[in-house]
Amino acid sequence: MGIVDEDVKRVRDEADIIRIITEHTQLKKTGAQWMGLCPFHGEKSPSFSVNAEKGVYYCFGCQVSGDVIDFVREVEGLDFAGSVEFLAAKAGIQLRYTDHNEGRRRNRRKEHAELVQQAVDFYHDRLLTDPDARPARDYLRSRGYDGDVARRFSIGWAPDDWSHLSRHLKLSDADLQATGLGGINRRGGQYDFFRARIVFPIFDAQGNPVGFGGRKLPDGEGPKYKNTSDAAEYYSKSDVLYGLHWAKAEAGRVDELVVCEGYTDVIGCHLAGIERAVATCGTALTPSHARLMGRFAKRVVLAFDADGAGQAAAERVYAWEEEFGLRFAVAALPPGSDPGDLAGSDPDGLRAAIEGARPFLEFRVDRVLDRGDLDSAEGRAAAATEAMGLVAEHPDAMVRDQYAMRIADRCLVGVDEVRRRGLAAASGGVRGVAVPPGSSGGPEAGAGRPTSEVQALRLMVHRPDEVRHLLVPLLFDDPVHRATFSVLAEVDDLHAARDAADGAVADLLGRLAVADATDDDPLGVLTRLCHQAAERTVVALEAEARQTGDLAAYQPSISYLRTEVIRLREVVDDGASLEPLLRWLLDYSGGRVDA
Repeated sequence: MGIVDEDVKRVRDEADIIRIITEHTQLKKTGAQWMGLCPFHGEKSPSFSVNAEKGVYYCFGCQVSGDVIDFVREVEGLDFAGSVEFLAAKAGIQLRYTDHNEGRRRNRRKEHAELVQQAVDFYHDRLLTDPDARPARDYLRSRGYDGDVARRFSIGWAPDDWSHLSRHLKLSDADLQATGLGGINRRGGQYDFFRARIVFPIFDAQGNPVGFGGRKLPDGEGPKYKNTSDAAEYYSKSDVLYGLHWAKAEAGRVDELVVCEGYTDVIGCHLAGIERAVATCGTALTPSHARLMGRFAKRVVLAFDADGAGQAAAERVYAWEEEFGLRFAVAALPPGSDPGDLAGSDPDGLRAAIEGARPFLEFRVDRVLDRGDLDSAEGRAAAATEAMGLVAEHPDAMVRDQYAMRIADRCLVGVDEVRRRGLAAASGGVRGVAVPPGSSGGPEAGAGRPTSEVQALRLMVHRPDEVRHLLVPLLFDDPVHRATFSVLAEVDDLHAARDAADGAVADLLGRLAVADATDDDPLGVLTRLCHQAAERTVVALEAEARQTGDLAAYQPSISYLRTEVIRLREVVDDGASLEPLLRWLLDYSGGRVDA
């Protein structure tokens, strides 16, 4: 399902890459190339090069590269089809789809956004002009939000009336329900979903309105916040971030997003000059949120209390760091404050807290040590043990060891003892894999969550029929893991594999033999391995391109792999969809460079 290949080629050929890119950064012609400041990272001297004839770009600073479709995907946060549609609209090209239903679905989405925009305009006008909205205006002013702020963020007011919006829009029953703007009562009459609430429009990454968050006034009835229902046709709170379409420009420049908990927190951050702030819409962060953020920035600053969520939150963060290439940090806000309030009372303090955000694990470890009793031997031992319990959750052995040394220094205890307590806190290393006495672990040991390579090996030991047909040696970056896979691939019997192995491989096989692989998801593991292998190959190709100076020769391969990397961040339906990438990687490892 997608756009006809001939139309994609026409869009790529006819799109003016120079005009598209100059909407985001100035370019100056230098010989056959165009040069400018990279729109994807902050820099003072131009390193962003565009070849108009070949229709490709490359940044010698951050190594981002691609064609005009790739550029639109990056700056607008669109999928491939959305990028082609964006360019086709600019060029006046009518697109054809391989599935006629796909075209109708995308047209329906545009119609949906237009209907919700009518509601945005209605609510906004009510806030600014309706005498009955005066309590809402007074409340917003008490928070420091005047008319200019209301206009900047399209804030509105839902009248205290059962069907004011419904009567105004005159939507069909089906459209009213599909947009999430209202419903049908038992007598067949229409009613509004939001009533007597300040409403904050929620837009997708491209600025299309998809829903609302409604806040009651202090003396209002019902829950404090009410959001558009997930039953709406094109709205899901697990897939959308409030403020992302405002934040993505600054996020792209500084490679960072700031995540808050509420709508007014985002507004406060923007008013304080932190225009890369976003918020979840009434839910905790989800993998879809992490995937979405990864399209715009690699560093994510959590501007809320990340320490109280415990081990479950930590496991999610580390999994997302591995899967989506993110780096999570935490802003140390004053106790009891939130970004929205701090933006009004101490904007300099808010900016300092965001700029001084520390890595997720560092923040949590320091919180434990700061509140510990480090003046007594007993207190230092207890603090070291608790801190190492947090460190043991991290999947990277090198990171764990560095924190072990830091904890040892602060608690005045031996680093070997700290490491021992870390292994004990990990309950024997990987879930179900015992760490031998005296072992320092390995890439898979001591972690709260095993690496994808270890999960794949566990599956090879316990459920080989589900993964053997797709696993190949090049998917394993760690030499011990690769050697272990090769042994398992050559024999059908685990005992024979152990007999054929020695050293680290034999030791790993022994631990894997007693591991529990019942919770491992074969398709998810294979997808992550392919994603990581594609990323490694992109890095190698870009290095070769820089060494040879021939970007055009390598660009097709780099573009193909980057497209695959983005695709693998989304839903992968079955193992068969991974086979083309695997074949390409196998060909490349045999010496081929072209895609």
